[in-house]
Amino acid sequence: MEIRFEKREQLLEKPDQKALGFGKYFTDYMFVMDYDAGQGWHDARIVPHAAISMMPAGVVLHYAQETFEGLKAYRRADGKIQLFRPEMNARRMMKSNDRLCMPQFPEDMFVEAVKALVNVEKDWVPSEPDTSLYIRPFMFATEVSLGVHMANSYCFMIILSPVGAYYEEGLNPVKIMVEDQYVRAVKGGTGFAKCGGNYAGSIIGQVQAEKEGCAQVLWLDGTERKYVEEVGSMNIMFKIDGEIYTAPIEGTVLPGVTRDSIIHILKDWGYKVNETRLSIDDLMQAGRDGRLEEVFGTGTAAVISPVGALRYRGEEITVNDFKIGDLTQKLYDCLTGIQWGKIEDKYGWTTMVD
Repeated sequence: MEIRFEKREQLLEKPDQKALGFGKYFTDYMFVMDYDAGQGWHDARIVPHAAISMMPAGVVLHYAQETFEGLKAYRRADGKIQLFRPEMNARRMMKSNDRLCMPQFPEDMFVEAVKALVNVEKDWVPSEPDTSLYIRPFMFATEVSLGVHMANSYCFMIILSPVGAYYEEGLNPVKIMVEDQYVRAVKGGTGFAKCGGNYAGSIIGQVQAEKEGCAQVLWLDGTERKYVEEVGSMNIMFKIDGEIYTAPIEGTVLPGVTRDSIIHILKDWGYKVNETRLSIDDLMQAGRDGRLEEVFGTGTAAVISPVGALRYRGEEITVNDFKIGDLTQKLYDCLTGIQWGKIEDKYGWTTMVD
């Protein structure tokens, strides 16, 4: 793929690596590529990070034809930079695009574009502990039309942001609220796709959770509102009586890259992983009985997020005395060790940028 480069006249001042937060700062450049029906993908370019010019009747503004991904670049102790399973993000985006009737961005082009932009911006990859460069590929319809139909033109972009911890709490347990009034996804819908509409519809639950002093929302299934599915920004796992339980991938749960990685590691360690429907009633009862040993979320942004309490219909169950569990900590150390190149990557998950 031929990528045109447009140099920025003056580079931005880089932020303090010890106070990055999440998604607050953006790098000098972004990747852009256009699609037109009959022509396909064309004009790949790396240009200065800037505002997007769009007509008021742009299809994405009215009918939400948009998908996105999230992955990271990590600086190893030897100074080299690596990605974590970028091909899996590419494949997931293809599935999301298929559901929203958007053109496919091929896996090889996706990985090449990510590597090219990160290589240009390698000085932005932070080196402080627990920091990384967050990579946000996204695609949206650009056709100008008010008719409800599959658009004929699209734009694929990648922007970068140096980040620290997703939660201000860092690797400390958070409290989550179980939402039983609203639903996030139903079978046959877009629950498995990574599209903005899913997240827009979930904000109301997040607002209510924060009112109750919780950091996140745990969504139940959209049909019976009985079975636990996922948290607003993460998949979630429960350790009950020594076994791991997590919602199955059946069209309503995002097939997380971190989720898949953690399941691989757990099975290697000899744990029984049950990808099955778990009712909220059984989960709460396990908490009351002391059989609920650990709860943790998994996702690219936070990696592993321990859960210290579950709040459901006015009842609150504390997990592991509101302390991070031994297994949760071990999983975090193992996965981040692979991502930052501190331990051997026996799974072949990492990709070098240069």
